[in-house]
Amino acid sequence: MEVGFVGLGLMGRPMALNLMKAGHKVHVWSRRRESMQPLLDAGAGDCASAAEVASRVEAVISMVADAPDVEQVALGPKGVAEGARPGLIFVDMSTIAPAAAQSIAAKLKARGIEMLDAPVSGGEIGAINATLTIMVGGDAAAFERVKPAFEAIGKTVSLIGASGAGQVAKACNQILTGVGVAAVAEAMNFAKKSGVDAAKVREALLGGFAYSRVLENHGQRMLDRNFKPGFKAWMHQKDLRIVMEEAHRLGLALPTSAATAQMLNAMVGSGLGENDSIAMLKLLERMSGGEEEQG
Repeated sequence: MEVGFVGLGLMGRPMALNLMKAGHKVHVWSRRRESMQPLLDAGAGDCASAAEVASRVEAVISMVADAPDVEQVALGPKGVAEGARPGLIFVDMSTIAPAAAQSIAAKLKARGIEMLDAPVSGGEIGAINATLTIMVGGDAAAFERVKPAFEAIGKTVSLIGASGAGQVAKACNQILTGVGVAAVAEAMNFAKKSGVDAAKVREALLGGFAYSRVLENHGQRMLDRNFKPGFKAWMHQKDLRIVMEEAHRLGLALPTSAATAQMLNAMVGSGLGENDSIAMLKLLERMSGGEEEQG
């Protein structure tokens, strides 16, 4: 396929590279020229705007921070809609509110452009290794057309339902991973404060019903004091904000999500926002009396 990619940050850059490795011709644009350079060096097409990207390709993928950024890329000056060829599909792989995805999709539909909301799970490692989980909302025919591109960057690709459904699935994912990180951080801190070897506790728990990927992967990283961001705390804070805003809109009680969202707020407020969200352990250590360990 001829594919456009807009948004070449921590996740977008390796995703675009994997598209190229799979044989797709990729055209790129980013607000920061230096973000484009690794793709240009690998042979990507150089574009001066999202509109120029759209004029060259069958599908444009965006991977940006939040809904206003998606709207700007899709519908703003020199945006995708301005340069789109007939039959173009716009694929947003950012994490935004389901209602925002539906609104942008409706505006693009009025201009003859199908949109798929296709947020991902798997973090930077998943992006690098092309093992992302991709959750898609939108038209089934558009999904089938773009599926070869999805399969170049993800391991599990699922059409969840109509427009916005991909973002609902991602919100559910962020509830489970956010609450999971909080639970593992609490358990590790509890073990340590009790004078017990947290590594041995984790090893025992991995063999029982408490097993989870969060305990296996992030629990080990907590023990190693490896808080280098694969998924920054401020981004997880943003995602849980979306969850809580949707909960208010729908009149839902999400008590554990709310508590986790408050912990992420406290992380950002206390200067841990650029750390991985698993640095919630550091916050708990501070709250439990004294400074956290170094790392």
